[in-house]
Amino acid sequence: MRALLALEDGKFFEGESFGAAGTRVGEICFNTAMTGYQEVLTDPSYRGQIVTMTYPLIGNYGINSLDQESHEPHVRGFVIEELSEAPSNWRSEMSLDDYLKKYDIPGIQGIDTRALTRHLRTRGAMKACLTTEQMSIAQAVQRAAEGEGVIGMDYVKEVSTPKIYQWDPEDKLSRPWSIQNGNGDNKPKLPPIRFRVVAYDYGIKQNILRLLRQKGFGVTVVPASTTAEQALAQNPDGIFLSNGPGDPAALPYAHQTLRDLMGKKPIFGICLGHQILAFAFGGSTFKLKFGHRGANQPVKDLKSGKVAITAQNHGFAVDPQSLPTNVEVSHINLNDNTVEGMRHKELPIFSVQYHPEAAPGPHDASYFFSQFAELIEKKG
Repeated sequence: MRALLALEDGKFFEGESFGAAGTRVGEICFNTAMTGYQEVLTDPSYRGQIVTMTYPLIGNYGINSLDQESHEPHVRGFVIEELSEAPSNWRSEMSLDDYLKKYDIPGIQGIDTRALTRHLRTRGAMKACLTTEQMSIAQAVQRAAEGEGVIGMDYVKEVSTPKIYQWDPEDKLSRPWSIQNGNGDNKPKLPPIRFRVVAYDYGIKQNILRLLRQKGFGVTVVPASTTAEQALAQNPDGIFLSNGPGDPAALPYAHQTLRDLMGKKPIFGICLGHQILAFAFGGSTFKLKFGHRGANQPVKDLKSGKVAITAQNHGFAVDPQSLPTNVEVSHINLNDNTVEGMRHKELPIFSVQYHPEAAPGPHDASYFFSQFAELIEKKG
């Protein structure tokens, strides 16, 4: 079946449909990771977006229930160069094609994803229409232009948990997985819980929760709309702020909550949580031309001089000029010098723009979870 991808500036690509049939509109972006397409699909940070994978062959190891980062995929459409129709992996439970059909998400293959990526790098992020219906190019371009983008959108309310819950109370979901140990009783034991934290769910990924538990945290997950008073009523040792989708400027309720929490408990934020902290400090964010999405972003720690290769997924960045004098930039992106981390000079608060849980991606930055524990211990 024919599929059409039309961008709001008139650029279009014709290819072959896979996954579900239908029409979807959203901001189109690209991800440069070579593996991890299932984690990308199920990352709530992609809510409202059509995702292009730059790696040419996608679907070769299928889909399995253990690698999901949330209970369902969140992308509006999926764009690839070539679909592997016969997944080859002993962990595979279904094909990528069947998975997208199950969740009613259209995909397009057989297009030049390099040309699409170069176009987005040159012209910047924009809205797109992905359709399998009988629609002219002009009609599809118009649908793209009229559709929702990301600027000004609060997608957090669509992906956040509706109620408070305890993560993995029986310690069955967080134990480290390995080929040698599989999922049986031989898996390494988890450490005892040293600290209790409240994790704000702006679109939290499961591997973040797993790593928090592996570092000795007991985690209470709360909705994004939870007030500071309600969070403090849980009597946590610290506050964790998760990743999430949409425009950080469109979340004034979250900004106010963090202002109310500052100085009460140690706080650690990542990705969207990092950006919300910037607003709570009195700063602001701006839209990146085409965002940082992939598993190969170089980040420099300004204190140590060390460089880490990081996993990222964001379309906005903190404006360093907007930050008050009691907040310092701690990390920068070596590709474009944007803010990748910040630290309050007086309060126990720090954050990073990237994803230390690395799902998918390198593990260079996983030490931040231990750093959070050390900060709580020091302030305890």
